[in-house]
Amino acid sequence: MTVKSLISSLAQQEDLNFLLTNRVPRAALTRFMGWFSKIENPLLRDFSILCWRLFSELDLSEAKQTHFKSLHDCFVRELKPGLRPVDPDPKIVTSPSDGIVGAYGTIREGQLYQIKGAPYSLLDLVGDPALVETHRNGKFLTLRLTSTMYHRFHAPHDAHIEQVTLIHGDTWNVNPIALKRVERLFCKNERAVIRTRLQNGDALTLVPVAAILVASIRLHCLDLVLNSRTQGPLQFPCDVDVTKGEELGWFEHGSTIIVLADGHYQFCDNVSEGATIRAGEPLLRNPR
Repeated sequence: MTVKSLISSLAQQEDLNFLLTNRVPRAALTRFMGWFSKIENPLLRDFSILCWRLFSELDLSEAKQTHFKSLHDCFVRELKPGLRPVDPDPKIVTSPSDGIVGAYGTIREGQLYQIKGAPYSLLDLVGDPALVETHRNGKFLTLRLTSTMYHRFHAPHDAHIEQVTLIHGDTWNVNPIALKRVERLFCKNERAVIRTRLQNGDALTLVPVAAILVASIRLHCLDLVLNSRTQGPLQFPCDVDVTKGEELGWFEHGSTIIVLADGHYQFCDNVSEGATIRAGEPLLRNPR
């Protein structure tokens, strides 16, 4: 048995997986990873990336550059031009990131779910009653980014960013094992709420959710890095126009983005639970 297959086999043991990724000092480990990953030492960088390759399916063939200053530089890597073409159809809202489709469906009177049978409140997630009313019977979709994926996310449509709100919280793992065991997990973790309006006036909200080892979220519209050490007012008014496919920022490591849309939108044919979707591919269709 190879090392990768052994690790994969152990990772499938739910009790062990949950113990190793959650029953640890999550906040301290996340802060340490944020510091450690930015160390620009060639030997440490090469050893870290080697270990990452050993224990995962890391593929750097799409990376724009072949040399990285640090492990962090590798995590937030850019891709070669043209590798994430954006669906040009104006009726299509595209995926903001690479990810694995988790729960998706209709928000029923302010309730959505992280897995089937595990509902949570939209108000608990976004913390704003007015925004809950905006999306009360809308659509939601969860995209989970694994640690090896491309970590940058992009505008799913031409839009105006109105406001970003940072909600401090925990750093639970967001893998399916944790989602089955931790109630309202997304409402407990650190997250940002990015409120946008599409050109036709429809509301579209992105909620990037941090997780263990995810030290921060970088947003270009604020020129800020948001994390547990962000102090002061946590609501940031914005007045920024973005075009479809434009880079919005990145996660330091893998995590989750929850997409909230108006109720008349329909999920595209390629959307199914467990499907892998790339940034720029169809996600939602406006039938109007």
